[in-house]
Amino acid sequence: MLLPILKYGAPDLKVKAKQTDLFNGELEKIAKNMIETMYSASGVGLAANQVGLDLCITTIDLSAGRDASQLITICNPEIISTEGEQTDEEGCLSIPDFNEIVVRPRKMIVRGQDIHGEEIRIIADNMLARCLSHEIDHLKGILFIDHLSGLKRSMIKNRIKRLAKDGKW
Repeated sequence: MLLPILKYGAPDLKVKAKQTDLFNGELEKIAKNMIETMYSASGVGLAANQVGLDLCITTIDLSAGRDASQLITICNPEIISTEGEQTDEEGCLSIPDFNEIVVRPRKMIVRGQDIHGEEIRIIADNMLARCLSHEIDHLKGILFIDHLSGLKRSMIKNRIKRLAKDGKW
């Protein structure tokens, strides 16, 4: 089932997600719906609060559905360590049509749980590290534009306000 993706300005996007502790069939269903929604929106990552769910869970697939082995669903992700920096363009399903250069860790180790509650550890670099960092930020109520300079962030917010005023947001 497709879930509605919240856009910038929705209060749920700024709320820190609650830790997930119920690992059952309902969580599996939520994860499947999030994955379906992410693929439908041509995204490579989706955090639960982007679809209005107060759960600490995210899905990531850098192949955008072309390679099932790349699909990651992680609950309660925690960054254990980071190394280096990478600077690249980034976008977000909750801020569609806006891309900006963001600095993220080049490498990172993330610990969390799978949808059955089993501990998992991900050693990520490059694009996977970027995506994990982006989605974990979402779960903390942080959006990619929060990493931009005040001027760039203000310009994006003003463009979004104009779009909203015109009924296009």
